[in-house]
Amino acid sequence: MDTENGPAPVELMVCVKCLRGGEATEDGERPGTRLYEDLRAAGMPEGVTLTPVECLQNCDSGCSVALRGGNERWTYVYGNLLEGSHTDLLIEGTALYRDAADGLIPWRQRPEHFKRNCIARIPPVEAGAPKLGG
Repeated sequence: MDTENGPAPVELMVCVKCLRGGEATEDGERPGTRLYEDLRAAGMPEGVTLTPVECLQNCDSGCSVALRGGNERWTYVYGNLLEGSHTDLLIEGTALYRDAADGLIPWRQRPEHFKRNCIARIPPVEAGAPKLGG
């Protein structure tokens, strides 16, 4: 839902424990941590909070993030992300998500990576049950 001051705030959560099928470097840094640091350095769009999270349980699909925003939006989990390569994509996609009142970015406007690497789509907390039957 939009607020009087613009779009409702959203959160981009980045799994910082991700090893993307490899091992931590000698200094213990993980690909997920590097992705988070790349995003932090680039800066988030207005109204977006960047949050490191322990684990999104999506280890087989590379680095993963989740986008959520309030009780009236769909939540998304995206995978197969690469540190150093997908920073701009995530910033663009997060801004599109923020600007979509229900979190549903129109298909043609979605970044290609979002179209092909959506791991999960979770209904809004306040969503009613779908109507079944005819």
